[in-house]
Amino acid sequence: MSRAWRVTLTLFAAVEFAGVLAYLWLPIAPVALTPAGVRLRLSRRGRVIPWDDLAPVSVTTRSELPGGYRRRMIDEIRRLAAEVDTTALCDVAEDVRVMSPALRCRSANPVLCGPAVTVRCRDDFFGVIQAIELAQAGDVLVVDGGGRETALAGELFARVALGKGLAGIVVDGGYRDLRFVAGCRLPIYSRHVTPKAGTTAKPGVLGATVSCGGVPVAPGDIVIADHDGIVVLDPAAAVARLTAAAQVMATEAQVAERLAAGATLADVLNTAEHADRLARGEPSRLRFTL
Repeated sequence: MSRAWRVTLTLFAAVEFAGVLAYLWLPIAPVALTPAGVRLRLSRRGRVIPWDDLAPVSVTTRSELPGGYRRRMIDEIRRLAAEVDTTALCDVAEDVRVMSPALRCRSANPVLCGPAVTVRCRDDFFGVIQAIELAQAGDVLVVDGGGRETALAGELFARVALGKGLAGIVVDGGYRDLRFVAGCRLPIYSRHVTPKAGTTAKPGVLGATVSCGGVPVAPGDIVIADHDGIVVLDPAAAVARLTAAAQVMATEAQVAERLAAGATLADVLNTAEHADRLARGEPSRLRFTL
């Protein structure tokens, strides 16, 4: 073997070895969800590459996100959401997006929690078919139908969603087949109920920020619903908001115990102090006095 070939092979081996070291020494840390997409944070022996030095990655399907990290985050959000209600969330966070009460539960179960899979369509439900095929277990299908009366889903969509393990369906438009849907355990919300279905001639807009119930909903936003309505949380702030809501629920449980024992609202609230300060034109806040 010539000297030139030996040098070439040596260089090639060195490059391969460096690649292995880079793979071992550059672990990928948890992703950060940003409006532009997903940015990965890399480190080399403690040196951090800033987020802005990395190109955003467009995310259109769940498979593009690191599965383990995403599952842990969603599992923690679901655990916390099971302990609170939408009223407590609205009490602790001004940035909670509340959908219009015109979107009403049409099924037997109003309680849902999960990340949004979004689609926008108008009087045509082919996009909803596309979206429900992309959705995976635990997702909430959010349909921006422009508030129109045309039905964009029905019994067959509910059956598919049940089979796939979706967390629920929210349609800002029409829904039909309530003979089945009314007894269905899948949470299903819609603005209208109508027997008239749309066409299947136009593709929908998938994976974009949509408007549903009068609020913006982006893919991956956390949608939570219960007997009081539907709210939307930024996934980056969801754990903090839910934790604060859980604290409110704990305080209210103590208040409920005192009321059950015969206390009045004046016994558990600073009503007198609050009234005096308001009468003097001073800033004040009504609060519990446990």
